[in-house]
Amino acid sequence: MDRTPRSRLLLAFAAAIAMLIPMTGPAQAAHAAPPPGPLVWSDEFNGPSGGAVDPSKWRFDIGGSGWGNNEQQYYTGSTRNAALDGSGNLVITARRENPANYQCHYGTCQYTSARLLTAATFTRAYGRFEARLKIPRGQGIWPAFWMLGDDIGSVGWPNSGEIDIMENIGREPSTVHGTIHGPGYSGAGGIGAAYSINGAFADAFHTFAVDWSPNLIVWYVDGNEYQRRTPAALGGNRWVFDHPFFMITNVAVGGHWPGYPDATTTFPQTLTVDYVRVYAPPTGGGGQITGIGGKCADVAGASPANGTAVQLWDCNGSGAQSWTWNGDGSVRALGTCMDVTAAGTANGTKVQLYECNGTGAQRWTFTSGTGQIVNPQSGKCLDATGASSANGTRLQIWDCTGGANQRWNRT
Repeated sequence: MDRTPRSRLLLAFAAAIAMLIPMTGPAQAAHAAPPPGPLVWSDEFNGPSGGAVDPSKWRFDIGGSGWGNNEQQYYTGSTRNAALDGSGNLVITARRENPANYQCHYGTCQYTSARLLTAATFTRAYGRFEARLKIPRGQGIWPAFWMLGDDIGSVGWPNSGEIDIMENIGREPSTVHGTIHGPGYSGAGGIGAAYSINGAFADAFHTFAVDWSPNLIVWYVDGNEYQRRTPAALGGNRWVFDHPFFMITNVAVGGHWPGYPDATTTFPQTLTVDYVRVYAPPTGGGGQITGIGGKCADVAGASPANGTAVQLWDCNGSGAQSWTWNGDGSVRALGTCMDVTAAGTANGTKVQLYECNGTGAQRWTFTSGTGQIVNPQSGKCLDATGASSANGTRLQIWDCTGGANQRWNRT
C-alpha cells in the first residue's frame, strides 16, 4: 500500500493492510466524478513502437537498492523496460532477466523494471491527476501510480506527503488501493481505502484519478468515487497536501507488502499506460446556486459587508445571487467569500459573507452527482435551516443527510 521513497524506510506492510477502509465496486460508489477543469499537462504516449518516453516529461529512478521495501527489481532507463508501443501507449515491463549483471541489495538482481517520475519536469498543487491503465498480474507484482511532495529533498519523507492514486498487489487481482501518508500517518499508519470489482483489473483498461483541492482529496476508479479525505481524518496530525507534488508510475517486483514471485508468476509482466493527464481545478463565471423550492443562495440586502447573512431567496439574477467557483476552493459573490462563521464546525453554524482570507472556513466542494456542497474543514454540508424554502431562510452547515435542503444546482 505505501509508496515511500524507497531508500528511506522499511515498512510494516502487513499492519498497513489493517488500516484500510474496505470498499467494494461500483454498487457502493458514492457518486460519479464531476467534470474536471482545463487540461494543464498530459502525455498521450504517441510515437513509434519501441521509442523512448519524452524526456521533457519523464525521467527515471535507477537502481536495485530495494527502495526501502526489500523489492527485488533493478530499475533501469532502458527501452527494454519502458517504451512506447506505437499504438498510443507506454508499456512498463518487468522482466526476469539481468542482461547487464546488475547488482541489487540482495546480490545479483533477478528482475528488471522501470520507475518514471516528473520530479524534474512537472510539479503541481491541486487539480485532477488521472491515468488510464491496464495493470499487470501475478503474485509478487506491484504496479502503482502515485505522487510525492516536491519538497522531499529538504523535509524528507513523510513530511513531504505522499498521495497513492492507485496501487495493486498481484495476490489481489480484483482490488486496488488509494492512500495518503504524512507525519504521524505513514507506513503502517497510512490512511486509505480499497476498491474492488468483479473480475480482475488486469483484464482491461481502467481509469484511476484523484481530485485534490485545499483540505480535500477524492479518489475515483472509472469515474466512481470511493473515498475522500480531509484534515479531520488525521487524528490531529498535520495535513501536508498544500504544496506541489510530482507524479510517479512504476512496476515493482516483490517486497514486504506484495510478497514475492512464486511458481505461479509468469514474466514478462506489463503495465500499459494509455495516458496520464492533469487538469486544473474547475472554475467558472458567476452563476446561481439553486436549492430547495427552486430558491437561490442569496447575499442578504446585496451587502458585501463582513458578516452578511447568506440565505435563500427568490431567484432574481442579481449580483447577490451570482457566485463564482474558484481554484482555491472559495465561492464568491460581490467580491467576497462564502464563509462559515468563526470557522465553526458544529451543526447549525451559520454561513455568511466575509472578506476572502484563504482559510478552511471559505473552502467548498460541489458534487454534481449528489448536489452536495461540502465544507471540507468541517466535513459538513451546506444546509437550508429547517428544510424551509421560505425567503430569508438562513444557510448553515449540518451533517450531510442527502435531504432536499442539502441538494443544490449550479447554473
